[in-house]
Amino acid sequence: MAQREPCPDRFFDDLGGAFAMGCAGGSIYYFFKGFISAPSRERFKGALNAVKHRGPVLGGGFAMWGGLFSVFDCSLLWYRQKEGPLNAIAAGFGTGGILAIRAGLHICWRNAIAGGIILAVIEGVGVAYNNFMVKQQMLMMHEVSKINEERMKRMSIGLPDYSQEELQGKLMEKAQEQQNSGFFGSLFNRG
Repeated sequence: MAQREPCPDRFFDDLGGAFAMGCAGGSIYYFFKGFISAPSRERFKGALNAVKHRGPVLGGGFAMWGGLFSVFDCSLLWYRQKEGPLNAIAAGFGTGGILAIRAGLHICWRNAIAGGIILAVIEGVGVAYNNFMVKQQMLMMHEVSKINEERMKRMSIGLPDYSQEELQGKLMEKAQEQQNSGFFGSLFNRG
């Protein structure tokens, strides 16, 4: 997993990244929306006009979300003195609530819970993916150690070592066996 910026700089990194993502996504969305809603002879001009006026607005909304999320995340990191998925989930909860506070307490709680759930799903998928990748690496390391043991046995009884091509062939064969087991087979296999 990529290392993130330290906390004072993380705010600006998240703010700028969220603004860029919102502007890019908003530009694509508003281009098509402006293209469809413009008169037939001025479709391209209408599309560019919609991008010019509405794309940065969506980018600003994304930047607000990213900045608040970063503030909550850094505050929780300072308070708890450890980085983990719970910080991101609580930061999503706080961000969703603060952004909806003008709509009233009921809407604020609903959006806070929705923000926490969305971040919990994102963090859960990240944890599951990391566990899956670690398991795959451990399986491959186990296969490499078995091949090395086989090489040592061959050399101890006087047989020549495998050539580079034979070693690569054996490793590719083991990797192909793991790949054929499939994502769900190795994810849910408890044996």
